[in-house]
Amino acid sequence: MKAHARLTACFEGGRTVLRELRSMAPLTLLPKRGTRGTAIVHLVNSATSPLGGDELKLTIRVGPGASLRLSGVAATIALPGPHGEGSSSLVDVLVESGGSLEYLPEPTVVTARARHSAVLRAALAPDAYLHTREVLVLGRAGERPGSLVTTQHVTRGEVPLLRQTLEIGDSTLDSSLAHLAGRRVLATDLVVGGPSLPEASGEWWSRTPLAAGGTLTTSLAADAVTALKPLEIP
Repeated sequence: MKAHARLTACFEGGRTVLRELRSMAPLTLLPKRGTRGTAIVHLVNSATSPLGGDELKLTIRVGPGASLRLSGVAATIALPGPHGEGSSSLVDVLVESGGSLEYLPEPTVVTARARHSAVLRAALAPDAYLHTREVLVLGRAGERPGSLVTTQHVTRGEVPLLRQTLEIGDSTLDSSLAHLAGRRVLATDLVVGGPSLPEASGEWWSRTPLAAGGTLTTSLAADAVTALKPLEIP
């Protein structure tokens, strides 16, 4: 299955309006009533996905001065294809001057034998705001995970802000202290354009200021609830 959903938010008449809202199964976009000038949209998987062989793309455009919150309503389950095919997803983001985007999908569960590649590509104006989060769950209860390659490429103006790639699925590597230390859940939280936060760390989590602005918080835990606690914005 190939699917491409598009979402465009613009600031008009003193509020944010959704100028484009195009769903394509399994990527379904459901608008909700916004608050204080922010447009709110829920992202729903309207079919089992991603399944091996699927190619999914979500394009998000936030115009100058617009404010958009896009959140998931249920976990994404990466499943194997009938013949071992891999699946892929791309989230392509543009936030223009003075724009604000909160992109907060629900966790992605990488099931046994799945092979999934996930890319987030974001281009931000120098004064734009972005808050995005990724939560990865390695397998269902009692299950060894398949393989996942997740990549984040974020630029601010013309400056690279974050470029990182993580590969999951090698049991030896995943259990090492240099990688995931045997934890089942990895959560990362990126905030750009918000208040400056100092460097901090605790048991299996850390918050790091980025050279081009913003902060990246990373957390490892045995379950999603524990992994998300250090990601709460003070």
